[in-house]
Amino acid sequence: MTKRILVAYDGSEPSKQALLEAKTHAIETLGREIHVVSVVKPSGPFTNAAVSKSIGDEMAKKYERELEAIKEANDDENITIVTHVLVGDLDNNPGEDVCAYAEKEGINMIIVGSRGLGNVKRMFLGSVSNNIVQHATCPVLVMK
Repeated sequence: MTKRILVAYDGSEPSKQALLEAKTHAIETLGREIHVVSVVKPSGPFTNAAVSKSIGDEMAKKYERELEAIKEANDDENITIVTHVLVGDLDNNPGEDVCAYAEKEGINMIIVGSRGLGNVKRMFLGSVSNNIVQHATCPVLVMK
């Protein structure tokens, strides 16, 4: 049986830790895949859809290069690395896109970094990680 682990990756230190943790979990199984997924949301002037889409496409290209570098750096570890950049809906939390991808791809576990600000960071997860914890249909590991 293939073990599929999804890492929600945004380039932050917690998401890099999530990737390392995914590799540790993947070692336990012969058939293993790590899906490294980044979600970009189009942004820019809401009155100009073309400008907003262009900014979203540029952000996606940046993440595609970063994810390709991750894939190349892990080529020799005998783990299949699958990378995807999802362009999220402006109105959705990126966690919704991560959960939808996990459901579609038959992911067995999601690993995501937690984020917080100031004194409240011990009390609350970031909005994306919280959304994933609340809506995922598979186990979720949150990295601090």
